[in-house]
Amino acid sequence: MKKISSKLWLLMVLFLSATIIFMYIFTNFLYEQLYVEDTKSTMIETGEKLQTKYSGGKVSDELISDIEQFAAYSNLEIFAVRNPRELSACVPFDIDYDALIGPDERKQLLSGNAVTKIGYEERFDRQIISIILPFTDQNRLEGILYIYFPLAKISELAKEEVILLITGAIMFLLVAGFFVYQGMRKILLPLETLQHAVKQMTAGDYNVRVNVSVNDEIGHLSSAFNQMADAIQQDDEVQKSFLATVSHELRTPISYVKGYSEAIQKGIIDEAKRDEAIRLIEKEATRMERLTNELMQLARKEDSQAESYFDMLVFAETIRDAIRLVQQKANKKNIQIDQQLNEEIIVIGDEEKLKQVFINILENAIHYSTDHSSIRVESSIVDSYAVLTITDYGIGIPPEDLPHVTERFYRVNKARSRSDGGSGLGLSIVEQIVKQHKGKLKIKSILDEGTVVSVMFPLMEEE
Repeated sequence: MKKISSKLWLLMVLFLSATIIFMYIFTNFLYEQLYVEDTKSTMIETGEKLQTKYSGGKVSDELISDIEQFAAYSNLEIFAVRNPRELSACVPFDIDYDALIGPDERKQLLSGNAVTKIGYEERFDRQIISIILPFTDQNRLEGILYIYFPLAKISELAKEEVILLITGAIMFLLVAGFFVYQGMRKILLPLETLQHAVKQMTAGDYNVRVNVSVNDEIGHLSSAFNQMADAIQQDDEVQKSFLATVSHELRTPISYVKGYSEAIQKGIIDEAKRDEAIRLIEKEATRMERLTNELMQLARKEDSQAESYFDMLVFAETIRDAIRLVQQKANKKNIQIDQQLNEEIIVIGDEEKLKQVFINILENAIHYSTDHSSIRVESSIVDSYAVLTITDYGIGIPPEDLPHVTERFYRVNKARSRSDGGSGLGLSIVEQIVKQHKGKLKIKSILDEGTVVSVMFPLMEEE
């Protein structure tokens, strides 16, 4: 793959080549339009002035002598003859008389018009421009005025300036090459820096950033790289924190299970305490199973849409199914669950996942409510959304913790959560499922007064 610098150099070479070709064509154009045309005009103008000396009749020797005297002081070669064949004694090259004044040229001369011819003459090794003007009397060609001039070559026209031109061209190329090189270095330096940063990031250095010094496409690319690096670094830190937290969460129940299992096998625990140890092993194994299931739910986040089965659901019925599943936990704490549900609400969603949302919120409400309290469950329609509101009158959430309760493994009361089996993943899963259903999650809480959790799902659109 070619480097950008090579491509730029190639582009510059092509541009210079095109410029040289253009200048060559343009120079020849100027040569034809300016020099040749100017010489031709001068010759015709001179010839027409000399024509005025002819007053008719035979071309006299006096007229021919006058024209020869004028030619002696002119830079043009001028001859007046009665017969074109007489030019052989005047011009220093051979003339094809039939080609010089053929039928077409004779008609043109008889009409009083000049005949112009340009051709290569070996004698001069250059182009010759010649003008023939007639001496006519009563439609008779009495003689001709022949003017010729060897055209200079382009190299001859510029022979005095050619050294200066070549020197100037070389100096221009050197200066232009230097500034182009410096400009390319300045343009490509951010790209080289960006390439080096990409290699560092590929090697695992996520702290690398590039300096954005320009406000062009390269600057925008550098800004995009820095944003990507920030996102990758944050994601890497989240993954490391996630793995550390998972390891910590699993280490405790595994230690319990391993320790009590070895103690039972070795007979360290007596018969009276064996049943209690087995119950503890079962509790910790259940906790590990729940944590594993929740982790699998979070790990399937990217594929959750493909694994969902959306259907029309009666909102109130799905809520009641979730309440029935948590009712036993509520009964253990003598908590009353009051229901006020709208039976006419229909939503489109995955029944099992919606039920999981309701169960997670209800379990949190039960966990953090005091014994003999109540929980209110209401459903309603607000702005084309089906809204479930779950209100408890428990310990509430401190204001500084409220923005973080949906983060993975975040606990408000870490000691209590660990004692009752909480993992800090419940609300993370709730938020994930709600987003998947294009819904909204709102949590309001006042410390020592209670918490209100609202989940909103789009209503089924009527056809």
